[in-house]
Amino acid sequence: METELKHINFSYQTNSGKEYHIPLSYQLFGKELFSAPIILVNHALTGNSDVAGEKGWWKKLIGKNQIIDTDQYTIICFNIPGNGYDDFFIEDYEDFTVSDIANIFLKGLETLNINRLRAIIGGSLGGGIGWEMLTKNPQFAEIFIPIACDFKTHDWLHAQCLVQKFLLNQNEKPLQKARIHAMLCYRTPESLNTRFQNKYNPEKQKLESEDWLIYHGNALNERFSLPSYKLMNQLLMTINANECESKKINAQIHFIAVDTDLFFPASEIRMCFEKLKKEKDNVFYHEIKSIHGHDAFLMEYEQLNAIIKNIL
Repeated sequence: METELKHINFSYQTNSGKEYHIPLSYQLFGKELFSAPIILVNHALTGNSDVAGEKGWWKKLIGKNQIIDTDQYTIICFNIPGNGYDDFFIEDYEDFTVSDIANIFLKGLETLNINRLRAIIGGSLGGGIGWEMLTKNPQFAEIFIPIACDFKTHDWLHAQCLVQKFLLNQNEKPLQKARIHAMLCYRTPESLNTRFQNKYNPEKQKLESEDWLIYHGNALNERFSLPSYKLMNQLLMTINANECESKKINAQIHFIAVDTDLFFPASEIRMCFEKLKKEKDNVFYHEIKSIHGHDAFLMEYEQLNAIIKNIL
């Protein structure tokens, strides 16, 4: 099972007309390329290409004898250029939109001579990139599984990203502040209230919930960079897959929503499903039940595994 970081280098002109040299990095897991069906996994906001193996952030889903079995599939995952995992950063983050990232991923696959995928799977921002990829190339995948995401950034999400942008442009602890706000979007009131129950930590002289939020802010600050976070937030604001083109997507589409998601509400995802269902017969809707909100797609593995097992 390969895990080392590989690179594809090419020049790319953004939709905003800027020229960039892109060192697109990726990792492969499972079977050797072209010896098995290929699944593309698109990572979320602070994720990276390391989806499987010992440190894999989705290792409960992808691996030997897991639902996405590395003995049956080749799994490829690109790093969103500028996420910093490969030490490449983009300072002028507003040059890029999700449409650009989709173009870059499609160019990367083309360079590797991959012209057909068994599936594209993406959670949150990664799912938004998947939508954009398939509206540009509707025949590219047999199955599309967008998890806890929609085909466009709606007003509510845009508003949360705007708050993030304000926080990220402050001078004092911008990344920590933005992460604390983000955690409140990724979880729910019930999730926090049930977990912490107003417990107070006398040693630290603060609520345990406050301590937990500060911990998450500091932890992200240690492993992630400010330019990367600014770029990812910008991308989250710009998901805008063409609705007319989405009707032409050839793949089976399996929407997976979280019933309590505050970031990409299940009601919006259901609405998109209902619209598409009128145009396509191979569209399906699944829902994870959880008190945890958006982050449930990284927490409720039994439910997610059961859903994806039935799809694949």
